[in-house]
Amino acid sequence: MNLKQLQYFIAVVEEKQITAAAKKLNIAQPPLSYQLKQLEAELETRLFTRTAHGIVLTDAGMMLEKYARKILDLTTVVEEKVKKTTKGELGKISLGTVSSSAAALPIGKLKEFRKYYPEINFEIFESNTYGILEKLFNGEIDLGLVRTPFNQRELETKIMMEEPMVAVVNSDDYLKGKKKIGIDDLEEVPLIIYRRFENIFRQTFSQFGINPYIAVKCDDARTAIYWAKLEMGVALVPASCAKNYTNGRIIPINYPGWNTQLTLIWLKNSNKSPLILKLIELFSV
Repeated sequence: MNLKQLQYFIAVVEEKQITAAAKKLNIAQPPLSYQLKQLEAELETRLFTRTAHGIVLTDAGMMLEKYARKILDLTTVVEEKVKKTTKGELGKISLGTVSSSAAALPIGKLKEFRKYYPEINFEIFESNTYGILEKLFNGEIDLGLVRTPFNQRELETKIMMEEPMVAVVNSDDYLKGKKKIGIDDLEEVPLIIYRRFENIFRQTFSQFGINPYIAVKCDDARTAIYWAKLEMGVALVPASCAKNYTNGRIIPINYPGWNTQLTLIWLKNSNKSPLILKLIELFSV
């Protein structure tokens, strides 16, 4: 039993005559009759009976009609979806993002992208930069949005935005009245940092001859902001993360060396689907 036989069978069901069905299918009557006989032989049953009013389905024929229509409908759906997938108009995008990446996402463009391709699904995985890199190399995600610095070997990258670090405070005991600070201002206050930037911070403090008090270390900028809200110290976080997650005071830090970049990453020499290529292009515009 094949799709052609099922198509012929449904044509006969709808036309109720072999001759009319052959005309509809634009084939000669003998090949149509032969295919129907082959179908009955394979199923070992009669599918039609002839009457004065045309062809009538047997019980077995009615059962076959039910499933033949489902199979042919599914075939049409499969053909359409395969073509759309090939064109990058259908599929799933697995994107890994760091918690502080919201500011770099082109939300307006993503909405238009989703509107234009309504059958595309996004699957978002949140982690820190190292977690995103691990998922990318394990094949769990297609693209990642991470923060520098990181080992860029074996990766293609696209810088999305660059931003400075800022200080977040929720207590009047820390950095009173200061609207902008330098590295020296951080020597006498308890600091809340996340491990992602610990080495960079310590190298800078060492260059300035400062031995800071690290009160809290954590693994996420949002966690650092939360501990600042508890008045445990001054959180050092990227500016966009501070803007999105705190109601406390945000104080700029006058030190370009702490600027960080949000970067789109994907594996070098990987087989990227048309859909992923479209998304990379979207992020690049």
